Amino acid sequence: MAQPHLFFQNQQKDQKSSPAKSLTQYVLHWQKLTKHIQPILPQPENWQIACYRHGILTLSGENQAMISKVGYLQKHYVQQLSQIEAFKDLQEIHVRLRTKSVKKTHEVTPQPLSAETQNMLKNAAQMVNDPKLSQAIHNFASNKKNSSSS
Repeated sequence: MAQPHLFFQNQQKDQKSSPAKSLTQYVLHWQKLTKHIQPILPQPENWQIACYRHGILTLSGENQAMISKVGYLQKHYVQQLSQIEAFKDLQEIHVRLRTKSVKKTHEVTPQPLSAETQNMLKNAAQMVNDPKLSQAIHNFASNKKNSSSS
């Protein structure tokens, strides 16, 4: 069995490098490897390398059809990727579904508190024994952003 290729092992054992510097190097290396695999794998997909150990490359993608294609044509992709020096020991490809990151399209604006709600909160603030909580409730009820314009 092939020895694992340890990309992130500190090559200079005498010199100590900061964790931030090491992490930066790791990220740059993963980005470099990702650029190598991106044009070879099916498109359109934003492939990401999750792991490469013991000749097994684990990728993630967001499109189930593209993931299935890589799984179905795995031998073909292993053959192509193993021609790249960094993947010379590649034997298998595992592909995982990555959930899409959802971007919030609109911001919800809070509804102003009615005068009745403000009064109820102020009354509740007077009944609370904890002074800090009482003050926080009173401030919330009195907040100009929450007060209605009537």
